[in-house]
Amino acid sequence: MKLRGTFGGLNILLEPGDTPASVKRALTLQAERLSDSVTIEISGDTHPGALEVAMNEVRASGGTLGRVRAPRVTVNAGSSPAEPEPAALPEEQTVIIPHTVRAGFRGDYQGSVVVLGDVNPGAELVAKGDVIVTGALRGLAHAGFGGHEHAIVWGRPIASPQIRIGDALARSPEGNSNMKKMEGNERAERAFLRDGQIVIDAQR
Repeated sequence: MKLRGTFGGLNILLEPGDTPASVKRALTLQAERLSDSVTIEISGDTHPGALEVAMNEVRASGGTLGRVRAPRVTVNAGSSPAEPEPAALPEEQTVIIPHTVRAGFRGDYQGSVVVLGDVNPGAELVAKGDVIVTGALRGLAHAGFGGHEHAIVWGRPIASPQIRIGDALARSPEGNSNMKKMEGNERAERAFLRDGQIVIDAQR
């Protein structure tokens, strides 16, 4: 992780090797600098928990989160927040959707997709890589499409009627529209494959 002061405030660059713990340690030491306007940049395949920690540390320090961007990553804003149009992408490229995804939207991605908001019921995300949602995942998600078993689904929380990773499928254990009932202040969760079965665990 790198920090750089700019004319408009502070720039935080998250790199592939960053973890939630390393980002928290570094930003705790720089808390005073976070009280300004902060831009977060993502370089390469950044751990979703690292992004979540960085955003939380900025808010906790009284700073303003200006933008989350990735200079070498396609940002798919679409024609409107309700109906973004996915572009044709090269293999392994990551797409960032900088808003909540609403019902009726379906996105297909050659790499990973990061949603900076919620995925509402009735929306569907299908990615060959990871599906990462910084808000609540209530729509359908399929990570690792095409048999990529190392992909993950990450949400805050995962509250979907159905998720897929590779060829594995998990449905809501409650038999209703959500994996679990939403109670507020939900913790982030990660879904991954273990011995061919989808496992969901809480993230710190």
